[in-house]
Amino acid sequence: MLIFERSHPGRRNAAQAPNYTATVSGIPAALLRTDQPLLPEASEMDVVRHYTGLSQKNFSIDTHFYPLGSCTMKYNPRACNTLAMLPQFLARHPLAPDSTGQGVLACLHGLQEILKDVTGMAGVSLMPMAGAQGEFAGIAMIRAYHDARGDTARTEIIVPDAAHGTNPATAVMCGYTVKEIPTDANGDVDLDALRAATGPQTAGLMLTNPSTLGVFEKQIQAIQKIIHDAGGLLYYDGANLNAILGKVKPGDMGFDVIHMNLHKTFSTPHGGGGPGAGAVGVAQRLMPFLPLPVVAKEPPSPPPSPTGRGNSHGVGGEGSYRYLTEKDLPQSIGHLSAFSGNIGVLLRAYVYARMLGAEGMHRVAEFATLNANYLMAELHKAGFTVAFPQRRASHEFIVSMKPLKDATGISAMDVAKRLLDKGYHPPTTYFPMLVPECLLIEPTETESKETLDAFVAALKEIRDEAYATPELMKGAPHTMPVRRLDDVKAARELDLTWKPATNTRAA
Repeated sequence: MLIFERSHPGRRNAAQAPNYTATVSGIPAALLRTDQPLLPEASEMDVVRHYTGLSQKNFSIDTHFYPLGSCTMKYNPRACNTLAMLPQFLARHPLAPDSTGQGVLACLHGLQEILKDVTGMAGVSLMPMAGAQGEFAGIAMIRAYHDARGDTARTEIIVPDAAHGTNPATAVMCGYTVKEIPTDANGDVDLDALRAATGPQTAGLMLTNPSTLGVFEKQIQAIQKIIHDAGGLLYYDGANLNAILGKVKPGDMGFDVIHMNLHKTFSTPHGGGGPGAGAVGVAQRLMPFLPLPVVAKEPPSPPPSPTGRGNSHGVGGEGSYRYLTEKDLPQSIGHLSAFSGNIGVLLRAYVYARMLGAEGMHRVAEFATLNANYLMAELHKAGFTVAFPQRRASHEFIVSMKPLKDATGISAMDVAKRLLDKGYHPPTTYFPMLVPECLLIEPTETESKETLDAFVAALKEIRDEAYATPELMKGAPHTMPVRRLDDVKAARELDLTWKPATNTRAA
């Protein structure tokens, strides 16, 4: 139901109306309205019930199990939200001088240091506003590095066929040609294909480890040697960092640049287009190219001179913080958006990291891996087809519904839609495309054994329904506010605009 459907002419909600009289001046008469805007007219109670009802129809991590593979949809601790919304943080203007924002800058610098530590990188910029922009920053820095050396013959980026779809798109946006290489039967990069694809034209390789197939690249040392021996650089897609947090560092694997989805691994809100943060970390050779601004810590001020004039910084003790600019990093790839990144998300990530501590980060990876392997084992035991049963799962794994489709005609998409009726958000479907009728499942570390067991039971019920009542499955979901859409029509003829039946006000 739309709020317009609750509208009645003349109904008012005056208790919440602002107490001021608007005045208009200086606007040409031709641009002024001649009639009232078409707005809903409803009571306060109707408005409250309408929007509360809409919120109850939403799937969210607060209300449902959300096992989206490669998306790490885990619980966002309320303490992080509360502290990030302290009035002193919210009130700071982005154009205020560094001297009036030392608390904010100290937190951001602390987050940079934490991210450097957990990734093994030499430097970090918090500027990218999302994972995709973090990817762009990473490949842009690789390009800047080669260009600064006059190595302009490097025109190709190598991308495994199991990569996230944004990887090749990012490479093309940065002016590179993409060369795809296959994955072998065990889910690892095909080393022979990698050697054949690598040469003086290679600018770099984009890889995530663990990969989107849910397995850790056992040959990562050989991979990095092939690329580095050819003069290329390694880019780490940090979407799956949740699986190795505190256990192994991308820097130790030989990666030169990494983006980190703070809105995944560091448990800040994301989804629906935002917000997000895709911080980037770099090895020493890419430090000059970091996107701006970067928070730096100045050394403590010297003690007052014998003349009593003091020092020029005006601060002492612990030192002070400031943003680095183009004067400090003249080779920087520059600013990626206005001001200083998504500060609210960055502060939430900082609080989350401080709450966890080093030992807590170890537990994140341990329980994420434990939950994934437990769920994979239970589904395998129940007769579902696991894509790589010979491999241990990292934080996610793949189940193929192809045997079910061959036997009943019920597809992975039908299963996903029916899961909605069972009270579970579906896993990622049809990605990676290497596995037919694919469900990519990521339980995360925040889910209980009881939740995982109930999810297994729901999938078993759905499988039984596929054999007994396939038409029920093909019509799912049956309990959602919106039934199954024509995906092609929705993509090509999307219409999200409400229009009144007549030119008169809604009745």
